[in-house]
Amino acid sequence: MFNEQRSNVIHGVLLIMGFSFAAFYIADFAWVKQLSFSPLIVGILIGILYANSLRNHLPETWVPGIKLCTKQILRTGIVLYGFKLTLQDVAAVGPAALFVDTIIVCGTIGLGLLLARLLKIDGETALMTSTGSAICGAAAVLGAEPVVRCPAHKTAVAVSTVVIFGTLSMFVYPILFRSGALYALDNMGVAIYTGSTLHEVAHVVGAGNAMDPDGLLGISNNATIVKMIRVMMLAPVLVIMSFVLSRLRKGTPSGGQARKNRITIPWFAFGFLAVILLNSALIHLLRDGGESLQAGYAEFRANVSGLDTFLLTMAMTALGAETSMDKFKQAGAKPFVLAGLLYLWLLLGGFLLCKYLVPLL
Repeated sequence: MFNEQRSNVIHGVLLIMGFSFAAFYIADFAWVKQLSFSPLIVGILIGILYANSLRNHLPETWVPGIKLCTKQILRTGIVLYGFKLTLQDVAAVGPAALFVDTIIVCGTIGLGLLLARLLKIDGETALMTSTGSAICGAAAVLGAEPVVRCPAHKTAVAVSTVVIFGTLSMFVYPILFRSGALYALDNMGVAIYTGSTLHEVAHVVGAGNAMDPDGLLGISNNATIVKMIRVMMLAPVLVIMSFVLSRLRKGTPSGGQARKNRITIPWFAFGFLAVILLNSALIHLLRDGGESLQAGYAEFRANVSGLDTFLLTMAMTALGAETSMDKFKQAGAKPFVLAGLLYLWLLLGGFLLCKYLVPLL
């Protein structure tokens, strides 16, 4: 039984891996390069195409392998991404990123709960959807589930809404950047705007890569740093949420055996920081180690970067494979409207924050 389950997971992973190889091949076409479509973007498009065509014709038992790519492989890719960064890069982002991230997280959750009352949406669906939009998409929703203790279908609705709007953002932000609509922001401002307002870590990496494919502008790297700061806010937010909900539930009959609140900590975010520290230390130590050692480490980083790009492409492709038109039906009208309004807040409110407040910090 165990071997059969493992085999099914491997089949799903191999499927995504094959799509990812195809994404790299297609991304090398001249006309695709002109569109600034990286393998990550091509991968998610292939995944979406698969989700809405062949998905129902392949074994459902392969799904765990696809989901593994959206979680473990994505997190591994993010941790390895730290080899592209140093402490100097993190310091360059400055306190502006922390300030904007804090406003976005608090503002999105607060606005979501307020809008939910106006739309007459139940508190559990509102809290799950708002948390996903505020912090890190589906990962935040799944992290909040054991704290909120909502039914499974409400979790699915929240995940659906953030995946839909997060995927949309991957295409909207690069279009805004290339059209000059973000002219009021410098490259750092664009990075902070992208990292503080996009839903998933993968969406930030994909959009940043599309805007800055060669990394020469610093948008891709800095946006990822800003996003990881936001991801690490998940832990304190869940602690506060757990405390508030436990107070509200005090004395309220649950109708069943009480469950302990389990706080989900995004450990991969701390792994990402640990790799940045390691990379910074090794670069510093090898400065006096001779050209051969420096060249060797540079080659190692280049190899890790290539592996990392492929892992992230797999994650993006798998994310696309989970984006079917059925998710629109599952989400229902009201949660979709709530997520849409929060998306407008992130899109417009985040831009105004970066335009007027970031230059003052």
